[in-house]
Amino acid sequence: MDPVELPIEDWIDLHTFQPGEVASVVEEYLYQAVRKGFKHVRIIHGRGIGVQRTIVHSILEKHPHVISFSDAPDRGATYVSLKPERLPDRPGLETIDDE
Repeated sequence: MDPVELPIEDWIDLHTFQPGEVASVVEEYLYQAVRKGFKHVRIIHGRGIGVQRTIVHSILEKHPHVISFSDAPDRGATYVSLKPERLPDRPGLETIDDE
């Protein structure tokens, strides 16, 4: 499958991704969000039975750039506070914002 170019904003909606893609999408999104200088982001995973929420939270618990995270009031999203750091572009990776 070819990579999908996405604009990096202060939120991401995981509804458009397959469950098997969620972990890698969240990892890459966090890297790009830190690179863009975002201090706070929102990851929309939906309420459902909590599978995507569990995956997202397990990544956030051990991610080196995550200061803290908490559930949105409706539990369909997670708010994340990020540690600012200058990160290099990843080779071969382009986002719409980089053009």
